[in-house]
Amino acid sequence: MRSNLAARIGVWSAHHRKTAILGWLLFVVLATGIGGASGMIEMSESENGAGDSARAARILDDAGLSRPAGEMVMVSARRAGQWRQAAAELRTAVARTGQVQNLAAPVASKDGKDALITFDMKGDAASSADRVQPVLDAVSGVRADRPDVTVYQFGEASAGKWLGDLLSKDFRSAEFTAVPLALGILLVAFGAVVAALLPVGLALTACMAAFGLLTLASHRLHLFQTTYSVMFLMGFAVGVDYCLFYLRRERDERAAGHDAGTALRIAAATSGRSVLVSGLTVMVAMAGMFLSGLMLFKGFALATIVVVFIAMLGSVTVLPALLSWLGDRTDAGRVPFLARRRTRGVRRSGGIAGTLLGPVLSRPKFFAAGAVVVLLSLAAPALGMKTEQLGMEKQFGSSSQLSVAYRHIAHTFPGGPAPARVVVQADDIGAPRVRAALSGFDGVTVHKKQNVAEIEVPLPGGRAALAELRDHRVPAAFGGTGARAYVTGELAGSVDFTAQLKRGIVPVFAFITVVTFLLMLFCFRSWVIAVTSILLNLGSVAAAYGVMTAVFQYGWGASLIGSEKAGAIESWMPLFVLVVLFGLSMDYHVFVVSRIREAHDRGLSTGEAVGEGIRRTAGAVTGAAVIMVAVFSVFGTLSMQDMQQMGVGLAVAVLLDATVVRMVLLPSVMTLLGERNWPARKGSARLPGPERGDEYDEGHRAPAGV
Repeated sequence: MRSNLAARIGVWSAHHRKTAILGWLLFVVLATGIGGASGMIEMSESENGAGDSARAARILDDAGLSRPAGEMVMVSARRAGQWRQAAAELRTAVARTGQVQNLAAPVASKDGKDALITFDMKGDAASSADRVQPVLDAVSGVRADRPDVTVYQFGEASAGKWLGDLLSKDFRSAEFTAVPLALGILLVAFGAVVAALLPVGLALTACMAAFGLLTLASHRLHLFQTTYSVMFLMGFAVGVDYCLFYLRRERDERAAGHDAGTALRIAAATSGRSVLVSGLTVMVAMAGMFLSGLMLFKGFALATIVVVFIAMLGSVTVLPALLSWLGDRTDAGRVPFLARRRTRGVRRSGGIAGTLLGPVLSRPKFFAAGAVVVLLSLAAPALGMKTEQLGMEKQFGSSSQLSVAYRHIAHTFPGGPAPARVVVQADDIGAPRVRAALSGFDGVTVHKKQNVAEIEVPLPGGRAALAELRDHRVPAAFGGTGARAYVTGELAGSVDFTAQLKRGIVPVFAFITVVTFLLMLFCFRSWVIAVTSILLNLGSVAAAYGVMTAVFQYGWGASLIGSEKAGAIESWMPLFVLVVLFGLSMDYHVFVVSRIREAHDRGLSTGEAVGEGIRRTAGAVTGAAVIMVAVFSVFGTLSMQDMQQMGVGLAVAVLLDATVVRMVLLPSVMTLLGERNWPARKGSARLPGPERGDEYDEGHRAPAGV
């Protein structure tokens, strides 16, 4: 009998288990070692930007004009002029570090109670965070010695240092929390230590190898700082889930009376195939991010594709080899109570899910309508979603030292912490018309050799001031001069980045929709199931958008998870969540619908097949969903606002997808559609259908040589 690719891979691995296991370990060690030795290359400001702000940054990069990292220190006192002695001590302490240049004299505020001291870090701005600690120590020393004043510091180097330390701390926290959580959940699911360790061990080694390969790839495609966190989030969750699906099917077949070899072959032909289809779907969906036009998303796409591919590869190669080698030892370290409960759960065939499924199948219209109402209600807040590139003060939280400093400096010296910069390029920067245009601005720096000028413009009016600068003041000044003038800066970069995302989401959405349809059509030979898959995915995504907007934009319940109202959603989050959920939802969808199709191909009616498929996959789907929700929830507790939004959004979506969608909406919709789920069309009949696990049941001969 013809076997599918996953079955052939599983059989080969079982026959050559030593080669498969040692080959995997060698691959992980080499990838991790070589990648770690090469070092990661982060993207530059121009690479991470879009629109005019990116054009301005590229002009400066091409001209070799590396802008130093600027820092600001504000000294506040109760009375006017009381800050003078502290400011003098601060300037002296900072100068002694030998790390600063362009140290300016204090500038007093309007009421005279505050003074702002500005300076630049020496050397390259990109590495300034690595050299700013002596300056931070100097400022902290003055702050401690002068309790009569309040000292605030904010700047590119100090913010970069803060961000780097925070990401390192958060990443360690995520690792040390997510791994024990997943291990505990798997221990409950399998009731044995060895069986629980297998998915966690494979997922971690897959992440390690992916880290190394991604570090190597960063020399060609520069990456953003959070890319590694995103990769670990995806890789660990997906890696554990894939192994869980495979291992659970193998154990279920053994519990049904098959010998170890036959159970492994059935698992390879069924769950192994589902893993391949799911992994391919996730990777292709992630590839849609390459169409966004932003290097940030290209890095996310590469990272997730690499880690999902490695996790998928390990699940269908080294996992069957380990299962073949371990045999009955996969049950080693059994926890008596958990093991007994799992055995009883197998006999009950579905447990709680089976009990809940009865009413759903008996009243499909009612439950389908109820599930839709729940999803639409949760999605409603998304109608008012506002996106922006969150600044440092929103990322770190309003109570962090950096945010407090930013807020006070911005209030006392409007436009100070985040001024706009106008970059002007001309064939002759000294031409009379260009000089006349530049004379209308303050804070002009001219680089004659490069024919480039930089203008620093405060933006006390925020977005309105930026719009005035871009739409009126700059065109009026430089129009007809032959010069090219672009506005950049923190606010301008955020506006341009968000605008590019809005343009990019249409081709990305079209790509993943078409690809998901084609993959589901190829997998199940049914355009009805393909369309249903897309609609169910959209329901999960919309609900996730609504919850994210309610919690983080409006602040509803944000304090319950240790977060706070940000007033907006991080600009890259909607597109990222859309792509990730379209991919991840296939984990459950392919797995569940494959079992339904197996039952239908054995001659059961659609209603009976839906009931059997849902009941038989309930345990694996529940376990996989709990692990994903747990891992994503860990990221929802981290310090940075964008990580919190990503963690909560994905956790809520997966929870809804595995419960409301897969356990209520999917079975009710498929029951209502009946035999229309499987339209008999000439074109679809030629497509390869899913392999049936019962091809290895008693009465059928197992493939020879296994």
